[in-house]
Amino acid sequence: MTGAGNEARAMTTPAQTDAIEALLTEGRTFPPPPAFAAQANAQPGIHEEAERDYQAFWKSWADKLEWMTPPTQILEWNEPFARWFADGELNASVNALDRHVRAGKAAKVAFYYEGEPGDRWSVTYGELLDEVCRFANGLRALGVKKGDRVAIYMPMIVELPVAMLACARIGAAHSVIFGGFSPDAIVDRVNDSGCVALITADHGWRRGNKVPLKANCDEAFARGMPTLKHVVVAKRIGDEVNMTEGRDVWWDDVVRDQPSTCEPERMNAEDLLYLLYTSGTTAKPKGIKHTTGGYLTGVTATHKLVFDLKEDADVYWCAADIGWVTGHSYIVYGPLCNGATSVIYEGTPDYPDKDRLWEIVERYKVTILYTAPTAIRTFMKWGTQYVEKHDLSSLRLLGSVGEPINPEAWMWYHTHIGGGRCPVVDTWWQTETGAIMITPLPGITTLKPGSATKPFPGVQADLVNETGESVPLGGGGYIVLRRPWPSMLRGIYGDDDRYRETYWSKFPHLYLAGDGCKRDADGDFWFLGRIDDVMNVSGHRISTTEVESALVDHPAVAEAAVTGKNDDITGQAICAFVTLKSHATGSEELANALRDHVAEKLGKFCRPKYLTFTQELPKTRSGKIMRRLLRDIAEGRMLGDTTTLADSSVVAELQNRAKDEATKED
Repeated sequence: MTGAGNEARAMTTPAQTDAIEALLTEGRTFPPPPAFAAQANAQPGIHEEAERDYQAFWKSWADKLEWMTPPTQILEWNEPFARWFADGELNASVNALDRHVRAGKAAKVAFYYEGEPGDRWSVTYGELLDEVCRFANGLRALGVKKGDRVAIYMPMIVELPVAMLACARIGAAHSVIFGGFSPDAIVDRVNDSGCVALITADHGWRRGNKVPLKANCDEAFARGMPTLKHVVVAKRIGDEVNMTEGRDVWWDDVVRDQPSTCEPERMNAEDLLYLLYTSGTTAKPKGIKHTTGGYLTGVTATHKLVFDLKEDADVYWCAADIGWVTGHSYIVYGPLCNGATSVIYEGTPDYPDKDRLWEIVERYKVTILYTAPTAIRTFMKWGTQYVEKHDLSSLRLLGSVGEPINPEAWMWYHTHIGGGRCPVVDTWWQTETGAIMITPLPGITTLKPGSATKPFPGVQADLVNETGESVPLGGGGYIVLRRPWPSMLRGIYGDDDRYRETYWSKFPHLYLAGDGCKRDADGDFWFLGRIDDVMNVSGHRISTTEVESALVDHPAVAEAAVTGKNDDITGQAICAFVTLKSHATGSEELANALRDHVAEKLGKFCRPKYLTFTQELPKTRSGKIMRRLLRDIAEGRMLGDTTTLADSSVVAELQNRAKDEATKED
């Protein structure tokens, strides 16, 4: 057994030790616990039922929504453009709020809110509906109307989902901009979509510091956003900020004297619900379009089945930021459409100390936790002492999202957070897919640490080679989706040609997701990362994720990121950036030991040529490793935009260390 396994074993019960031992030495799997399976929302046969008539399956979930005009149509497919339930009419805010209030659940908690400084309160479905209606009326009074686009640039406060749902209520598409983005990013997104209003806050909190959101908006204005007419400013901290007369207005003034009822717009199922911008292969971000009926169908179904939500029993927490698609689908629209009680937390996991997340789980008795592998590996690095201070026995299901999770992190999560009793649903999906595509269903799926297992019912995924031919079981290739699904993107805002070129041009009739993947003999999917994160070394296609997983398997390694570096001999060489655990010290001997460890795990052709020790990896403020910057550093190129970095000093340190490493190799 590996050293990593020995370290994990030292902190577990005998039963948990056996599980880790079996996994790391024999590839043990985890069938659903019988008691969990007996009560699960997803029961055996659901995949087969969906496959017999996938359109009828999706229609059955659309029928669970509240429609103003029920649809009679299901799918119109004019490749690559889909229209789902196109003769139906509904409103997203009505499905998220009104119908639950009418059903007698006005007093049910919609969100437990926890601010980073420790301020906390709860908001019920009835209170949330009142606030949404008042703000929607206020937006209408400002002249915002159906078909407009509204930008939202806010911290993780309750006003953020209120703003989104108020836009949806009056038929204005929202474009949420992550609160860690720079003024340039605001300008690009506002101007691309022609937003007429911008909703922000005076400041936000992050690790005890004030984030100057309104000041960033002012700086963006100075660079030119000609379509914007209004800026609405919520008071999060209360410090004085610049307010431009005739343009800027306080949130409190917008809602003052507004009634707590607001007639919702009748929205066609294919009317635009929101835009969300994501990076691509060019410098210009892509405005991903999501419409109303199909999107709500997808997030409602996946949230209910993947997380096994029990509406009246669970406290659900997606510990993401609403500025990303995970927050749109699994903090706002999915949970609210399912009548869930959720948690919203404003700050970081390590403020004021490294047990903040576990303190929140204990306080609200969270039963379902959904977070990212990057966060899990960070928790591993910090050690179990922070976890052990808190009672996490309320948890019954764990989820992973955002990137492939390595088996050791999966086992640590399962063992130390879930106590060995909670199924772990490792989910694969994208901004573009809108909802989860490949995932275990916790009541029926046998889990494999590191695998996202099977496609969600109704989803047809496949792996293909360079010529578009399906790859047999046991092989690897490009992940593609073979047929439309309700929550799929409806294109790129204002650029149909880019939509076709990006997703549909490489393989005829197939949606190219942009990720590499393997499929084992059981048909389970193992994701390897982005296609551009696959290195070609001496003709061998090597996933950065595989090498990273091998590195973090070593007992001295806390976290690793890998990229390719141009090489005159092999085409590309493997370049690794490694953060060590507190007990380890970087040295040439350890670097060689790590290279040998990777070679032993994956083969000699996977041995990193360059290996750089670093205290920190360059990450965005949401915790995602910026591999683009690592590629630039490895190649010695001019760095691109670093405005979303949590700590820009990390880059300078890495550049110097990478130069030293390259000099040694030369």
